[in-house]
Amino acid sequence: MRSSFTLALTGQSLIYHDLRKVSDEGFAAIKELIQKADVSFTNLETTILGRHGGFPTKGYYFQCSSAVVLDSLKDIGFNTLALSNNHAFDLGSAGVLSTLEEVEERAFLHAGIGVDASDASKAGIKQLGKRKVALIAMDAGPGPAINYADNAATQIWANNVVGTRPARPGVNKLDVSRVFEVDDEKFTNLRSIQETFLSNAMERGNYAQPDDPRELTSSDEIDFYGTIFRRSPKNCRRIAIDEKSLQRQLATIRKAASDGAFVVAYLHNHHWEPDWSEVPEWVQSFARSCVDAGANAFASHGAPVLQAIEIYRGVPIFYGLGNFLFHLPKGEDEWSSPDVWKSIVATCGFDWDNNLLSIDLTPIVIGGEDELSNNNFHKRLVPVPASKGLAYSMLEDLCRRSQKYGTAMMLEDARVILGNGNLRSVRVMASTLARRGAASR
Repeated sequence: MRSSFTLALTGQSLIYHDLRKVSDEGFAAIKELIQKADVSFTNLETTILGRHGGFPTKGYYFQCSSAVVLDSLKDIGFNTLALSNNHAFDLGSAGVLSTLEEVEERAFLHAGIGVDASDASKAGIKQLGKRKVALIAMDAGPGPAINYADNAATQIWANNVVGTRPARPGVNKLDVSRVFEVDDEKFTNLRSIQETFLSNAMERGNYAQPDDPRELTSSDEIDFYGTIFRRSPKNCRRIAIDEKSLQRQLATIRKAASDGAFVVAYLHNHHWEPDWSEVPEWVQSFARSCVDAGANAFASHGAPVLQAIEIYRGVPIFYGLGNFLFHLPKGEDEWSSPDVWKSIVATCGFDWDNNLLSIDLTPIVIGGEDELSNNNFHKRLVPVPASKGLAYSMLEDLCRRSQKYGTAMMLEDARVILGNGNLRSVRVMASTLARRGAASR
């Protein structure tokens, strides 16, 4: 059965440079792949310095780009951008306004930031090809409260209305909290440290931030300078999603689905597992909730590496697509892991009823395989197809990690057959670009 609608999903795009004049056969092949899809998606992992100006809100890991990078993304073939991420507020509210202005001028389907919280949480909706497509994009942090959009509010003092607090442009936030569960010995040590420094409620109030933990009611919990530690038989970290925030996001998905749109749900977060390639349990739970609410595809970025794929109720879930573009300044040398520079382009085919028919996986390497052996990270500008040998290795690893999520894959000569109890006929294949890439090396 032939696809009537295609969705191409890539890793995130941290882009500084204008790539429109890059001449590379492999990059041209990747562009052709992206341009053929009805919906071509990436996350804009930067903020635009435009007419609204702005100032850096952080020192290290600061990102901003000129609007010309959007022309580059358009030239590559992207028509859909998630804007919710940890760099969206790097120029403050002014950067959010400039990014919105420049993205809208180029007619991208976009979501994830806005002039206030209501605007930031809206689904971006656009007719792409013969389909109405909706994108719902959010960020789960961690990040300071000021990064996130807020609505205007009436200010009250001593039961009197004294004015209005203006709205704040920013990012659509999925509220989560972090709790560390520790054994009795560690819990006692933490409490002893606070007692040593005579920590008290007044002191904590002086340093309080808007997103600090709630008031505690159990003696088995301690607010240790802004982080909750809970006494437990074993040591582990848990991320809890705020129920009201969850339901707000799911309501947006339900509304878009009920209006007849093909819905793409997107999450960006930096609550990574120690092994970046592992999928946090709370992310899997959230992704499935989005599908239950009506999402036809789910994608996520944050950890800069490729993560597992799950097919849940016939819907593709890409837990982590790594990087598609990853432009770094000269001298930055902490991204030496080859996994940071390897990813896939996933092209999903659907029928007219939004049923998944196929997934085509194209393994890519940013900068090419020769660059993996040196540390000139700033020279790795564009992705190219992986050679057949590397493509096989990447897909074999992806198959192994996806088995944990009920996604049974069988790899044969750079070809992957995928199926599970809910979906038996879907084929997942390494793109022929991998074989073409091998022939050219």
